[in-house]
Amino acid sequence: MANNKDREIIPLPPPATDSKTSLEQTLLNRRSVRHFTDKPLTVDQISQLLWAGQGMTNNREFRTAPSAGALYPLELYVITGQAERIPAGIYHYNCKDHQLINIKNGDFRSELYAAGLSQGAIKKAPITILITGVFKRTTVKYGQRGIQYVLMEVGHVGQNILLQAVSLGLGAVSIGAFNENDIIQLMDFGPEEQPLYLIPIGCLAEP
Repeated sequence: MANNKDREIIPLPPPATDSKTSLEQTLLNRRSVRHFTDKPLTVDQISQLLWAGQGMTNNREFRTAPSAGALYPLELYVITGQAERIPAGIYHYNCKDHQLINIKNGDFRSELYAAGLSQGAIKKAPITILITGVFKRTTVKYGQRGIQYVLMEVGHVGQNILLQAVSLGLGAVSIGAFNENDIIQLMDFGPEEQPLYLIPIGCLAEP
């Protein structure tokens, strides 16, 4: 996880905990979407997506996705290019305070696109959520079995984000093919943090 000391902080609006779209409807409508409009995402939409992935759900700091031993080895980052009230840049999601912490300023979608093996959805999407894993948080308790638990957990979190996107009327696609070393270099990660999942998200383009 990036060092967040003395970095710019963007508070996020509180997430909604109810909607008119049923879980069954979001499951029915979930599809991989790779084409987006140029419309920016709102700060409310970004807030909701991040909360769906790793948001706190009670005062015991439990989260929206299950985690083996409640050890929470995953971190969420947002690479923004077109977002209302959030300048283009790279941000870390601080789930405990529900806020974004600036890591880098600028539009890094082209660099992420190159690291993502030139998959067009990454370059076109207004934002991409990056999920990373710090495996030692889980393996310190569960040993080698903990690696499996972390990989299971990233699936839980990814599906939460994908379903939340559907509920918000957005498109999203899960991407697991990328050059890990290029993303590590872009994000300035240390040796303990591993990129696991990219999820480009945007407004639906006309078919």
